[in-house]
Amino acid sequence: MDSILYWNEVALEANRVSHTNGKNEQTGPTLSSRALGITHLAMYDAIAGVNNNPAGYPAYLPGLPSAPVGAAADAAVAAAAHATLSKLFPSQKAFFDLKHEQAGLQPPGLKEGHEFGLKVAQLLLEDRKKDPDASDSGYAASAARGAHRVDPDNPNQGYHAPFYGAKSKLFSASVRHGLSNPPAPGTAEYTRALRQVRGRGVAPQLMGTVPSGMRRTVDQTLIGVYWGYDGAAELGTPPRLYNQIVREVAIHKNNPNSAALNTPLENALLFALVNVAMADAGILAWEQKYIHDFWRPVLGIREHDVSMGPAGTGNNNLNNDCQPDWLPLGAPATNAMNKDFTPSVSSYPCGHTQTGVAKNFTPPFPAYPSGHATFGAAAFHITRLFYGILAGDRNPDNLFDGLSFVSEEHNGVNKDNKGTVRPRHVRGFPGGLWQMIEENGRSRVYLGVHWVFDAFAVDNNDEPDYGQNVGGVPLGVTIAEDIFGGFSAGTPKSTVGPSW
Repeated sequence: MDSILYWNEVALEANRVSHTNGKNEQTGPTLSSRALGITHLAMYDAIAGVNNNPAGYPAYLPGLPSAPVGAAADAAVAAAAHATLSKLFPSQKAFFDLKHEQAGLQPPGLKEGHEFGLKVAQLLLEDRKKDPDASDSGYAASAARGAHRVDPDNPNQGYHAPFYGAKSKLFSASVRHGLSNPPAPGTAEYTRALRQVRGRGVAPQLMGTVPSGMRRTVDQTLIGVYWGYDGAAELGTPPRLYNQIVREVAIHKNNPNSAALNTPLENALLFALVNVAMADAGILAWEQKYIHDFWRPVLGIREHDVSMGPAGTGNNNLNNDCQPDWLPLGAPATNAMNKDFTPSVSSYPCGHTQTGVAKNFTPPFPAYPSGHATFGAAAFHITRLFYGILAGDRNPDNLFDGLSFVSEEHNGVNKDNKGTVRPRHVRGFPGGLWQMIEENGRSRVYLGVHWVFDAFAVDNNDEPDYGQNVGGVPLGVTIAEDIFGGFSAGTPKSTVGPSW
């Protein structure tokens, strides 16, 4: 048994349950990416330390003690995973105890491995103990035109993690990477993006209010929901989805340095890289979100005319791109009607139920850049780098050749916001992980919760323009290349962050 894949699956289950059991432990994209980063870094340092940190496997934490002679690697991994998960998700400790018992640990070296893994976990948790939470206490939204405010269709949602990005030290990136400004309202780029999302992201009941040539297709509707995982019951957050996809690569594709599948040590490095990249993506994307404070389409379209909104000025002839009644298809409130789950205003993403139906919603944080696009690009591109694709490559790859993936949003089990089971959909990706990066980024336009430039700039033919430092995909790719370069150089630990 591969101990890394085993405990990765346990960690992903913890994410899923945390968004289902109402305990609000490590919920939302910021805290869930942080939790997965901590757990996988602990597992990595545990197994790499037991193997005496061979070339290419530097310790993450500086000053770690040497592992005892004869320590069992799988016991060290199990202790590191169990200890971090139990601290992060205390309501699920009985489940972690059970998985520890079922891990099949065998002598020799159990005691030595367990003690070393436990020490690594304690040091990792100590290193991150001053991280901020996702509270919006002390935050006030701006009334300025173009600034983010709550979803008018879910007015009690609040604001997720307004201080998290700026106050968190980085996990492994060497620089606090930033972005250029998004296109300003009134520019040609912004107007094209507005018209695109107005048609492709509109709620089904309002489809007839937009010109026929602008409307969302059947494929686009499916893509929007397929990449959801918006903190829904039974699903969790995007970092869980991206781990599920990377698992398919790790299980089926040979390591680039051999003609064989990854060893546990190699998988420890892969999943540490993936999850530390997403942990830093959560920090830097949220820092940029609240720096730029850019409104979502639900406000931008409804308030496009200068007469609309709290800063409105007099005008009796509305701009034709303004639609005051516009609503998005929305981030999918999957399984919210399950009888054993009742969202509340304190749960992520928000309380969004009404009599007889659960509302889809616009996420409770600014639009630019897209968190989905940043997480996906960071996770998938660092996987590409691990499998031998060179930094700077922005082309399709073959890492998903012969593979397919079933999103749990469309697995024939989970239900839409009206309680109807969605059909199972098997999806292939002939362009590999790069195709996933771009499709994942565009998916949010099809839900009506993001502008296309939240993912990447586009040219006049709506093709990505990576020459501009605009959107979550460039940010995620930059994070991935920074972190991978640091690990390759033997310097994986960042010291960049606020002064405590």
